[in-house]
Amino acid sequence: MYIVTGGAGFIGSAMVKKLNHEGIDKVIIVDNLDSSDKWRNLSHLMFDDYINKKDFLQLILNNKINAHDIQGFIHLGACSSTTESNAEYMMQNNYYYTKVMASWALQHNIRFLYASSAATYGDGQKGFSDDHGQLQNLSPLNVYGYAKHAFDLWALKNNLLDKITGVKFFNVFGPNEYHKGDMASVVYKAFNQIKEKGILKLFKSHHPAFKDGEQKRDFVYIKDCTKILWKLLNHPQAFGIYNLGTGNARTWKDLALATFKAMGVKPNITFVDIPESISARYQYFTQAEMAKLSALNLDHTFMSLEDAIADYVHNHLLHADPYM
Repeated sequence: MYIVTGGAGFIGSAMVKKLNHEGIDKVIIVDNLDSSDKWRNLSHLMFDDYINKKDFLQLILNNKINAHDIQGFIHLGACSSTTESNAEYMMQNNYYYTKVMASWALQHNIRFLYASSAATYGDGQKGFSDDHGQLQNLSPLNVYGYAKHAFDLWALKNNLLDKITGVKFFNVFGPNEYHKGDMASVVYKAFNQIKEKGILKLFKSHHPAFKDGEQKRDFVYIKDCTKILWKLLNHPQAFGIYNLGTGNARTWKDLALATFKAMGVKPNITFVDIPESISARYQYFTQAEMAKLSALNLDHTFMSLEDAIADYVHNHLLHADPYM
């Protein structure tokens, strides 16, 4: 049996799909569906049970989960909004909840894998190294990144990083992100803009080192992510915090052109100002340092941005049922 928190969300549901692909259907999905469309992410998945995240927290606190049946605990549940301003909510939901889950898993000797975030790196001026010795030097730009960083620091302070596995996701895109609204990837937003209007809007650059559309991100496909997560979960030495990107930053223009090509539409890009509400926290460059993950010899080759976008468009976004 595996526990997957956030199991109805973007990365969580894709991970459950990966477990199913590995022949595992004994899965407890923990999430909060509310009135969102996240339930659609569950439509093609095999699992044993669904438990609301608040109910699950109480079950854990009261030790009402049968730990003997659990082979792995994959904690991907969190509020992932980088614009959320309620710091108390973020600390309860993303920091405290993770502490409780990790402590319970360790108490019962269960392999624990959790989602950190590349948002912990802030504006990137201090680099993108996943070396534990650099953790205390990082300065996140938003409360989402801070809450994730706070748990990383707690795990470091309590000497837990040789017992659990954290993953700093960079710019993940792919199927099952359809419920995320403003937090959905630019690939998904680009597809819909192009489909509806035949044009794509990208942010102008307000930094002298970058031309319009040449700001860079480390874009990584969800199907690569779940393969890596599965290998980490089963690797006897994969403890600590690892970056999960491709290690190859690409421009927004690269992403745009790949999307137009996958859709068979002539490129038509226009540039707009970055909204004032996010301009102070805007990242012009992210690129995962991947040496630490590479040293595990996981035998994985990441899809190129162009191939990943083509797969997303042709095998999902152009279909009436785009879910994994």
